[in-house]
Amino acid sequence: MDRWLASELAGPLIFGVAAFTTVSLSVGVVFELVRKVAEAGLPVATALQVLGLRLPGFLVLSFPMATLMATLLAYSRLSSTSELTALRSIGVATWRMVLPGLLVATLMSGLTFVFNDAIVPATNLTASDTLDRALGRALSSERGRNIVYSRFGRVRARDPKGDSQRGLTQLFYAREFRKGEMFEVTLLDFSREGQQQMLIADKGIWNEDRGMWEFRDGRIVNIDATTNSTTTANFDRYFYPFTTAPIAIGKLPSDATQMSVAEALEAERLLNQAGNQKEARRLRVRIQEKFAFPAICLVFGLIGSALGVRPNARTSRSQGFGISVLLIFGYYLMSFIFSSLGVKGALMPFLAAWMPVFIGLAGGLWLLRQASR
Repeated sequence: MDRWLASELAGPLIFGVAAFTTVSLSVGVVFELVRKVAEAGLPVATALQVLGLRLPGFLVLSFPMATLMATLLAYSRLSSTSELTALRSIGVATWRMVLPGLLVATLMSGLTFVFNDAIVPATNLTASDTLDRALGRALSSERGRNIVYSRFGRVRARDPKGDSQRGLTQLFYAREFRKGEMFEVTLLDFSREGQQQMLIADKGIWNEDRGMWEFRDGRIVNIDATTNSTTTANFDRYFYPFTTAPIAIGKLPSDATQMSVAEALEAERLLNQAGNQKEARRLRVRIQEKFAFPAICLVFGLIGSALGVRPNARTSRSQGFGISVLLIFGYYLMSFIFSSLGVKGALMPFLAAWMPVFIGLAGGLWLLRQASR
């Protein structure tokens, strides 16, 4: 029975993956690439390469939708032909009938997670780089803007016998990061109590041999808070001991979809270290969503199975496609609302990512219970 039901699910599942991938890929990529070929002179071969690299990202989006459509269509067809009624007549419980559908949905959840973590970030990043190279722009992985990094440590007391206190010691800012170099750099040093130092430079480069930053063409301003005196010195080259964390922050992809879970966790650590709590909170929500998103397949599999096993359920492919689109739209709207609340700090990141899953599972179980009566 399990093999038979699984084989009934295979056809609609493949059809759903093909249909939803084609539609989403056409809207999301194809039209934009055609415009770039016509207006920006993008080579057709490069456009096809970018299209192939973006394909895994849209496959991942189609897996949950295809799972919903497959379970809904397969079980509806079996119900309309009274085959599920025959199973009920020999004592097969409704939950047992939908078990193969839930197993297929679980398999799709695992496949979604593997794609989303191991394949999609690399292909999306490669696609962006390929497109940027073809259009004569700088590589996206080698540029960043408005790099901010704050460092905390012990602030030395003015009195040598005084106790040091923990606080903000340095604040690093660069307007642009490009090809391993920082431009228009400002570094504030608060590591000594009662004294502040401001370093302004046109360029900053990490000097590997010395293990320090090499700043070029700038000036240093020292401010003594007790005497209100200020001293200024210009320099051509100045070496300053500091961490390489600003470079790591500058290389972070701007989009979490271009990061694996491990890369996102490292990025969150760097943002927390830099004191950028807003971006760190946003990334924590995105990390939870990387785990919650594959679970959508299980939610949709449960809902589709519960709707399909209802007695005398009759759903054509066109009706199944329409019902799937409505359910998907409602679910993603709810996910967007909860995600926004999480980014704003109104909800914990875990709840912001997983609440739509919990609500969807509760709704699916309720529908299954209604179908079992």
